[in-house]
Amino acid sequence: MSPGGAVTVLYFAAARERAGTARERVEVPEGATVEVVLQLLAAAHPGLAPLLPHLRVAVDQEFVGAEAPVRAGAEVALIPPVAGGSPGLFRVLERPLRLAEVVEAVGGEAYGGLVTFSGSVRDATKGRRVLRLEYEAYAPMAEKKLAEIGAEAATSWPGVRLAIVHRVGVLVPGELAVVIAAAAPHRKEAFRGCEHAIERLKQDVPIWKKEFFEDGEVWVGLGP
Repeated sequence: MSPGGAVTVLYFAAARERAGTARERVEVPEGATVEVVLQLLAAAHPGLAPLLPHLRVAVDQEFVGAEAPVRAGAEVALIPPVAGGSPGLFRVLERPLRLAEVVEAVGGEAYGGLVTFSGSVRDATKGRRVLRLEYEAYAPMAEKKLAEIGAEAATSWPGVRLAIVHRVGVLVPGELAVVIAAAAPHRKEAFRGCEHAIERLKQDVPIWKKEFFEDGEVWVGLGP
């Protein structure tokens, strides 16, 4: 591990039970992010790993995303959903996506229906060969809007749980741009929740797509 320093990790409720401690000091590498810290904690406490998609992370008492830096001496709190909260996973990430991460975030023995959607980059649009796409997002607002979509689905179809993860950065044909999972006690509500997420994602979530072709480029929605 490269030179870095120690951080204080606080565990609460289910996270405390899985880790077997309420507080510990953890050595992290220089330039560590929240995602790096979570990987270290999952390796140290394997029982904690399945819970991580359901947690929020606060650094020095402020909620942050996976890419947020974690300085030496920081206080990192792992916070499960509060009573009455809506479980799910709503993230904008710069790394390759896995469908399994959204499935794991919403699945459970009480959820007999589980529907997924994977959106990948096409190799052509209207007859023009696509070389690559570039996705850009206002990440904090995008994650907030994704969570709102989850809350809408839970209100419209009680029992539905959603997870939506969208990628940003440069993607080539075949790579996943978005993964969605909807779980419910019955299949009908799961299908409706997933469809709702797909449609709403296109409307209010501040994520933009630029397509690059052999003969030009265009921001989707704005034209040439």
